[in-house]
Amino acid sequence: MRIGELAAATGLSRDALRFYEERGLLAAQRRANGYRDYPPEAVEWLCYLRTAQSLGFTLAEIEAGMPQLAEPGQAGTELRAALARKLSDIDARIAGLAELRAALAARLDDLGDGCPLTGGSPASR
Repeated sequence: MRIGELAAATGLSRDALRFYEERGLLAAQRRANGYRDYPPEAVEWLCYLRTAQSLGFTLAEIEAGMPQLAEPGQAGTELRAALARKLSDIDARIAGLAELRAALAARLDDLGDGCPLTGGSPASR
């Protein structure tokens, strides 16, 4: 399948496909005329890749997990473990953001008309 066909099948731009290929996330054979030739399973892989990105996985995390995904018998277990780790990471970020929000709210409540960064009132400047 040529790059235009793959782009149409996945909804990705040709530039995105070339980018994924440069990162080693997508492989294509070269025809004699220099055109890229992608295997049919590239559509499924790109759907997986985009889903993983939409769930918060970075390209580096996806790249790191690729060798594990080559073994179909282990893929389900590895994916569940990766999803559990990502969920834990998100929970930690949510907790951190909740703490930050509480600190900001407290600073706004305590200062009145003072400077929120120094904690001082306008008269103390």
